[in-house]
Amino acid sequence: MCGICGVASQGAPPDLDDVLPMLGALAHRGPDGSGWLRDRKAILGHTRLSLIDYAGGAQPIGNEDGTVWVTFNGEIFNYIELRDELLALGHRFTTRSDTEVIVHAYEQWGAGCFPRFNGQWALAIWDRRAGRLVLSRDRLGVRPLYYRLDRDRLTFASEVKALFTDNTIPRELDPAGLGEVFSLWSTVAPRTPFAGIAQLPPGHVAWFDGAGFRSEPYWRPGFPPRGEEPGQDLDENAGRLRELLVHATRLRFERSDFPVGAYLSGGLDSSVTAAAIRHFTDADLDTFSLRFTDEEFDEGPYQRLMAERLETNHHDVEVSHVDIAEVFPEVVWHAESPLLRTAPAPLFLLSKLVRGSGYKVVVTGEGADEVLGGYDIYREAKVREFWARDPSSRLRDRATELLYPWLVRNPGKAPAFARSFFAADFDPSDPAASHRTRWNSTGAVVTLLNEGMRREVEAAHADHAGAMPPEAAGWDSLARAQWLEMTTLLPGYILASQGDRMLMANSVEGRFPFLDRDVVAFANQLPARHKLFGLEEKFLLRHAFSDLVPDAIRHRPKQPYRAPDAASFFGDGAPPDWVLDVASTEAVLAAGVFDAAQVRGLVAKARERSRRFGNTDNMRLVAVLSTQLLHAQFLAGRRAAPARPPEPVLAIDLTAQEAS
Repeated sequence: MCGICGVASQGAPPDLDDVLPMLGALAHRGPDGSGWLRDRKAILGHTRLSLIDYAGGAQPIGNEDGTVWVTFNGEIFNYIELRDELLALGHRFTTRSDTEVIVHAYEQWGAGCFPRFNGQWALAIWDRRAGRLVLSRDRLGVRPLYYRLDRDRLTFASEVKALFTDNTIPRELDPAGLGEVFSLWSTVAPRTPFAGIAQLPPGHVAWFDGAGFRSEPYWRPGFPPRGEEPGQDLDENAGRLRELLVHATRLRFERSDFPVGAYLSGGLDSSVTAAAIRHFTDADLDTFSLRFTDEEFDEGPYQRLMAERLETNHHDVEVSHVDIAEVFPEVVWHAESPLLRTAPAPLFLLSKLVRGSGYKVVVTGEGADEVLGGYDIYREAKVREFWARDPSSRLRDRATELLYPWLVRNPGKAPAFARSFFAADFDPSDPAASHRTRWNSTGAVVTLLNEGMRREVEAAHADHAGAMPPEAAGWDSLARAQWLEMTTLLPGYILASQGDRMLMANSVEGRFPFLDRDVVAFANQLPARHKLFGLEEKFLLRHAFSDLVPDAIRHRPKQPYRAPDAASFFGDGAPPDWVLDVASTEAVLAAGVFDAAQVRGLVAKARERSRRFGNTDNMRLVAVLSTQLLHAQFLAGRRAAPARPPEPVLAIDLTAQEAS
């Protein structure tokens, strides 16, 4: 895993001094070295976390005649197969790296190479013959890619902080971006929280040349019409899912020159991937888990059960409220976005444990809920559909008792409240019916905005359901809900704020078997009942791995990963100094986002009873603190990033060659 950056210009030649500070800002993504290439129209930069071909994989890498160059962040897991295919077509290789495969694949197939890749990537190709910069991002957005377009100049980087090393770029929060975070939990590409900074959407390729900038998708999530799913046999589908997941896990575990560990949360998804490694590879397995001192959030007994069952070398880190509050400013610095939960903070500490244990790579279970129907939001939608078929029935109210058996304050214990909350304004014809409750609940954060910001946010509001393709009208309602998760929460929050950013903050790469190209393609063709059977989520996955996962884990109710929110800042004595600093009236007024009087009231309420905060107040408090930190770090204080690129440095200067 790496960091990438660069500049392409159709006007004045870019300056090397524009890129070197970006390399310094991305040092945490690639501490093992850095490199740059420049000619008179472009500079490519790279910081390296070496995982494949340590000796020969330094970047940027070019073709034989130096006309095509790439800087690449990620892994192409089927690079060996692609390399063999390209060798048969006459291409010649000088390294064993997956990066060089990208160069020759682009030479052979142009932008048609990207659908052939099975991996996770963000990359930039400089085609010197055409004077064209090509950007690409993996299908589901595992790896980030940001850019700023300024007339005849495009600057790109893995993280926004690298772009902001250019002091001529204005630093402003984007009201539309904030509005998306405060309803969808994250921005939706190409939007970001920062005005003038865009991100390449997942599954897209973009070009920048003399004709300007343009982009288009090479892949979109899609599903068959309801009732026309090709595979209907449960056992056959279970066998095929097992085969694909085992293969995907082996690819991610075995194709590395360094040892690979595995996260073990105590839930079904990470248990399946860890079991696949143990039973279908010959390698020793180290597993890593997150523990909480607060028993409400801790899953330690299930983690120990699975680690003992698999006989792994197990490591864990126990996280307290104080730990979360202490690292939260660092978490926001790496997330580069407002947050609605503290959940990224413990994951930051977990990746720190991984790196401290000598590992650079971990396999994790992210993506299973999106592609195999595991979220509570899918189950909630099914209950709401159940109610809608007989709205007068009071017996149906009891269905909510089945939704959250793990939750201390289970809404099913108050059926009247549950009906008023989950059944309110339910419209079965709404393509986003599954998500309205969440979006409306999250939207309570908007009420804290000052009057001017609220007007701007409301004026910029757009219903994301409108981006759903026309053929979605024929999909099963579960498929529509999955599409919404795959295009909002997954790339914008799960894979970004909780995933790539918290891993790479400690120079650790995450690999996600459930997001394998072939696994996703297969899962999207499944009938809904094989994913969500009644209210039993990930039904097919439980069936496919029944022999490898203990019943205590396989049959335990879905327990979403959570962390203490308001209690982390106000629950154990006096809050940290930074909390009161960023939430002060002076700081709130300077940021110009929230209403200062309302923030004072929320902070006072948190001081009195943070441990009894409900869902809405927890979100509101974390949103305020994270947004205020974002303003302090990126706009007001302009926190400095390291100025020097990591050593050693590969320098390739083609300007003299061009002059001659």
